[in-house]
Amino acid sequence: MSALAFAIVALLLSGPVPAMLARATWPLRAPRAAIVLWQAIALAAVLSAFSAGIAIASRLFEPGADGRPTATFASSIAMLGWPLWTAYVVVFVLTLVIGARLIVSVLRVAIATRRRRAHHRMVVDLVGSHRRRPRSRGGLRILDVAEPLAYCLPGVRSRVVVSEGALNTLSANEVSAILEHENAHLRARHDLVLEMFTAVHAAFPRFVRSAHALNAVRLLIELLADDAAVRAEGPTPLARALVACASGRAPRGALAAGGPTTVVRVRRLGGEPNSRILAAGAYAAAAAVLVVPTVAFALPWLNELHRLFLA
Repeated sequence: MSALAFAIVALLLSGPVPAMLARATWPLRAPRAAIVLWQAIALAAVLSAFSAGIAIASRLFEPGADGRPTATFASSIAMLGWPLWTAYVVVFVLTLVIGARLIVSVLRVAIATRRRRAHHRMVVDLVGSHRRRPRSRGGLRILDVAEPLAYCLPGVRSRVVVSEGALNTLSANEVSAILEHENAHLRARHDLVLEMFTAVHAAFPRFVRSAHALNAVRLLIELLADDAAVRAEGPTPLARALVACASGRAPRGALAAGGPTTVVRVRRLGGEPNSRILAAGAYAAAAAVLVVPTVAFALPWLNELHRLFLA
């Protein structure tokens, strides 16, 4: 039953639950807590998938006369029957595949992203002019581009990049707002949060994964950066700057100020403020997502496994 329960929880947390949360509007008023909830769901889904595989593996080893597990396939098949034994083996192999894909995905995303950023950082250092401003981490790189554009390249050697078009189009406080937006990404290392969800998304097979979590987190980290810019310059300068830079395209691996979520973000700036009540509820839900499956399924199974191996 533990294996079945873990498998059901993993499927729910990788499909229906993210789909329902992605349709909700309350995360717009509690972006930080919503990110924590998304992280809890992703972590619980991965842990549940692994726990299902481990629980199934323990069932494949029937206890011998001394109470210790034995690796005799014949006895496992005799106890479970061919259909159930085959299903257990398939799920266990699938769990191993997901684990391997997760490790490979984390390494692949991290290496590829850092290579792209390093290459683009070299390009903007060569062709862009350097300028230092207050609160600008590592200074600015100004590109001679007529289109309004602003983005950041996170990392140890981070860069904030804006175009001449943005500087010529935006007023002083609008420029400050857009720079504070990008610096907020760099300070909080929002790129690492995005990398984790990208790796988890790539690790799960196509028939069980969805893009809801990845797309939602992309929006939420932009909302957090928007909130930092609002605290520094107010909502109106930021809204004008976002509209001006909405069509600007940033390289892969960068975090751009504009993009397809601009309309949602600008509307949010004129809507209701963030809610501490919603944030508290989201934090409580995140804790429940991690704690309840562990208490309900994992502890009884771990106790049984401990008894089995120490018998």
